[in-house]
Amino acid sequence: MNSKTLAFEETEYRARIARARARLAERGLDALLCFGQETHYYLTGYDGGGYVFFQCLVLTTEERPLTLLCRRPDVSQARDTSLVDEIHVWLNAEDADPAGQLRDILAGLGLTGGRIGIELETYGLTGKNHAAVQRAMDGFCTLTDASDVVSGLRLVKSETEVAYLRKASALADDAYDAALAVTRAGVIDAEVTAAIMTTTLRGGGDVSPAGPLVNSGSRAIYGRGVGGPRPLDAQDLLILEYAGTFRRYNCCIERSISIGGPTTPQRDLHALVRDTLEEMQEAFRPGAALGSVDEIHRARLDAAGHAEHRFAACGYSLGATYRPSWMDVPPMIYTGNPLELQPGMVFFPHVMVGDPETRLAMGLGNTVLVTPSGCEVLSRHGLDLPVR
Repeated sequence: MNSKTLAFEETEYRARIARARARLAERGLDALLCFGQETHYYLTGYDGGGYVFFQCLVLTTEERPLTLLCRRPDVSQARDTSLVDEIHVWLNAEDADPAGQLRDILAGLGLTGGRIGIELETYGLTGKNHAAVQRAMDGFCTLTDASDVVSGLRLVKSETEVAYLRKASALADDAYDAALAVTRAGVIDAEVTAAIMTTTLRGGGDVSPAGPLVNSGSRAIYGRGVGGPRPLDAQDLLILEYAGTFRRYNCCIERSISIGGPTTPQRDLHALVRDTLEEMQEAFRPGAALGSVDEIHRARLDAAGHAEHRFAACGYSLGATYRPSWMDVPPMIYTGNPLELQPGMVFFPHVMVGDPETRLAMGLGNTVLVTPSGCEVLSRHGLDLPVR
């Protein structure tokens, strides 16, 4: 009985594997040690959480079996959700040596003395595990950083991936409606968080790879979420930043909500942030350099006196990711980034201003899809400053 539950048609995975192997061949590599769970999901469909331990997918340049080394709790999931051909298990013990087992797997694949790429830019490979791999491979093969081989392929989304992102965007929009409905003075901000997460899950989405940012009061200047509930004041500003998530694909939205009505400085700052984001969105055109988006961000905010209150980067790529982040990076959107925009790329540009002295803050952001003629904003919501 075939119990596989793949997120895409098998033909799409096979095409991805073929493109990855072609890239390895262009680099003169014999194989790639894939430690990123995002890579496992993209190439084979494997959807799991074992990446927090030692877990590696071996992709050979030649057509040899796709081989996964994982722990026992991950075996059934790997079998059911992926196209992995062979699964090897390492067992928890005081003398456990998964790096040594990985070397033996490579030897069995005929890769002794080979030139092998390794994914280093991933949460799936800790510094300690990387050191263990280096020791195990010393004298066996030549390791080289090839973190960009699959991540580069993942930048341009297929039509099916875009469909998942559209669903994720709809979930994010529905969650915003739910957040607006519960936002009012006296409510703890955790109620807003609950509305976002409940709406996403009831809509058929997944738990986001990171918790929603729901910051108010003096916390509104923070660029990350913070623990502990806070009641909303009669005169307050609430900033939301979160991802709608569907089949691991994330679509982000950032909005600001006024409780009790905005002050004049808040109203003026909102207009600046809104106009800046709208101009940034227009810069997403095929052939343009990604860094040009941040040039707009910097020029507008710096001219308005907010050079010290803005971020050094104004967004990032989005796709299918796992904890701890919905950010699918690199690339980040910063001045000087030469990445050429192509149709099918998806980014989250956002404008966040936070003054630690006055506690004046404002944030807005949208997910955009680069199209053949420009870009499409995926959210149905405008960039107004609603009052509750």
